[in-house]
Amino acid sequence: MDYKKSKAPTNTVTRNIMDLCKETGNIYESVAIMGKRANQIAAEIKQDLNKKLQEFASYSDTLEEVFENREQIEISRYYEKLPKPTLMATEEFIEGETYYRDPSKEQEEA
Repeated sequence: MDYKKSKAPTNTVTRNIMDLCKETGNIYESVAIMGKRANQIAAEIKQDLNKKLQEFASYSDTLEEVFENREQIEISRYYEKLPKPTLMATEEFIEGETYYRDPSKEQEEA
């Protein structure tokens, strides 16, 4: 997933609660879905960042040797400028890009 292409705002936006609960009919269910998706996005971002920073890892035991790597700083800045996972998850949910299902409702229908 390319996070930079996300249309999510980088700052907080006031949302209409009725827009968030249109799809599920319940605001709490919508928030739970967005929360779970935000956790997934945060885990993906963290894994991607760790993978990129592993290239710069030095395995020395001395604290005196501190290296400032320009590329490492740029990678960190890139991830700092990304929208927060909660904002990305909310934007995905509003645009209808989030897939979710409720097993308890599926059992009731069967």
